[in-house]
Order: sequence, then structure tokens, then C-alpha cells
Amino acid sequence: MEKVKTYLAESWDEITNKVTWSKYSELQGSAVLVMVATSIFAAVIFAVDWVFRTGLEWFYRSV
Repeated sequence: MEKVKTYLAESWDEITNKVTWSKYSELQGSAVLVMVATSIFAAVIFAVDWVFRTGLEWFYRSV
């Protein structure tokens, strides 16, 4: 049980005193970047899916 107490105490000390936390404005910028990148990725996946679906529909109608 002593090891658990030591671990928790050292973890709390590290989180409160040794970790450098980002500023709120940096977090906002990162969140916007992630949302934009995710939207672009989703649009590319949608386009590829649409091209394959349309191509396969055309192929099956032709055959």
C-alpha cells in the first residue's frame, strides 16, 4: 500500500509542478487545426467512396 501512496504522491507532484501546460489560445488553435484536418480527410474519403460507387454502378449496368 505504501508503494501506491508513493506513486500517487509523485504523480501529483509531477502533474502540478513539473508539467508545462499549454495556454488556452494554443489549445484552441490545435483544436481548430484538428477539426479542419478531420473535415478535409472526411471529404477525401467521401470523394473516393463516391467515385468507386459510381464507377461500380456504371460497370454493373454495362455488364
